[in-house]
Amino acid sequence: MKATGQEVTIVMIEDDEGHARLIEKNVRRAGVHNEIVPFTLGKSALDYILGPNRDGVVSKDRYLLVLLDLNLPDMSGIDILEKIKSNEHTRRLPVVVLTTTDDEREIQKCYDLGANVYITKPVDYDGFSNAIRNLGLFFSVIQVP
Repeated sequence: MKATGQEVTIVMIEDDEGHARLIEKNVRRAGVHNEIVPFTLGKSALDYILGPNRDGVVSKDRYLLVLLDLNLPDMSGIDILEKIKSNEHTRRLPVVVLTTTDDEREIQKCYDLGANVYITKPVDYDGFSNAIRNLGLFFSVIQVP
């Protein structure tokens, strides 16, 4: 997956190790071989995406695609989404929300904040695996701006 000739780095913010492995496995199975940088904590993910001082300059010329779980141990994924989308250097980064929450108000809030895609993780393994496999296929055909 490339954006204007540049390799896109996938930033995966997921605290469940089993889900993280499953996401990576199915993204790879779909033929997407981009680097995946995993984070289990929101703070460390924001340090990577926005920099320790949160000015976003570190990502000014980077091509990132963010996979974001909303339920993290140290902060809300909604807060992370809001910080990414409100920064002038990162607001155009595509963010795919992957979470078990299917509350309509939360889904709408994510879209209102600028999420590009919202995927509810099925609770059962087969359903989750299928959703992630479809996500991998989606990545293999999209162009990141």
